[in-house]
Amino acid sequence: MASAPVSQSLTAVLPALGSVLRFFTESTFARRQDEPNICNFAVGNPNEMPLSSFVNALQTWSVPQNKDWFAYKMSEAPAQRTVAESLRASRGVAFEPIDIAMTNGGFAAIAVALKAVIDPGDEVIFITPPWFFYEALIITVGGTPVRVKMRADDFDLDINAISSAITPKTRAIIINSPNNPTGKIYPPETLQSLADVLTKASQHNGRTIYLLSDEAYSRILFDGRSYYSPAAYYPNTFLLYTYGKILLTPGQRLGFIALPPSMSEREQIRMGILLAQLMMGYAFPNALLQHALGDLEKMSIDIEHLQYKRDWMVNALRDMGYDLHVPEGTFYLLPRSPLTDDFAFCELLAEHNILCLPGEVVEMPGYFRISLTANDSMIERAMPGFALAMEQAKSAQGVR
Repeated sequence: MASAPVSQSLTAVLPALGSVLRFFTESTFARRQDEPNICNFAVGNPNEMPLSSFVNALQTWSVPQNKDWFAYKMSEAPAQRTVAESLRASRGVAFEPIDIAMTNGGFAAIAVALKAVIDPGDEVIFITPPWFFYEALIITVGGTPVRVKMRADDFDLDINAISSAITPKTRAIIINSPNNPTGKIYPPETLQSLADVLTKASQHNGRTIYLLSDEAYSRILFDGRSYYSPAAYYPNTFLLYTYGKILLTPGQRLGFIALPPSMSEREQIRMGILLAQLMMGYAFPNALLQHALGDLEKMSIDIEHLQYKRDWMVNALRDMGYDLHVPEGTFYLLPRSPLTDDFAFCELLAEHNILCLPGEVVEMPGYFRISLTANDSMIERAMPGFALAMEQAKSAQGVR
């Protein structure tokens, strides 16, 4: 009998990616996303030209200063220093440059961190609704994914549920704040309670439970809010970050893993990260992005205007009858779907040239996600379609 053409390790992740693949390969989004009249709210891609300062920085640093300018690069010392200095100021933790591992984006940072500490059979807790690749990444390294639902009332972490999910096999937990898709920023009291639970469980199990803190949206905060990193509360935290969100350049893969100085056995962890980066296809950012990081670190998309778009859309959608909360951070809205089948409602929106992400894709059935990276013109053009889709949904359910 002929063997399957695709490895078992890859086919094992297919169930975890079922709704994701369905949306990105089979939905109207897959067929129509590049049409000029489409209002694309589905994913966090830019819908305006990049920051001119970003373009200028890349042009400046593309000029070689020595023969090794574009040679093999790992984690370059100037980039490590830039990150460590930034984190000291923003997180209040005395990160050292040697504990910064530069990665090709936040995706790689998560994958590398898991590869560095997870053995086959280890359990990894993740919070649902999640970023839609957490489960697949855990499975890929041989780990066992363990879901814990957020609190339904306020989208905060359910500390009691997390504590109950921990077993002797638990090796790590992944959290994401501000959370995609809810926009929730986990407050200090929640993070301290989580740290207490993980510390006690690690001592009871006789081995460390690592916290993987996905901080991709930590600079995209609204209403003057502050960000709180788990690294300030729990020493065995991998701080994982990507510059693709704050710069809105997701195709330029630049991120990092940061280990706090209080992490136990961090010298061995450092080596594990390096080995993981090498064995996962050289998971380092390219030379140009590392050279430019000193400039890129200071840049940001217009958060004030992003908040303006948030308020505009929240108010307009509520006036149409949509039920949605106000996110504290990220660039997403998460309204309830007026149809029970959120995939069907997103297809209905597509009939009005509006593309949104069904909640099922992020384990939030009955909701749909809107990206605020849409430009103002797109939002203006989409408003009548959102209103018509709501009326059609009400009519289909006999609601007046």
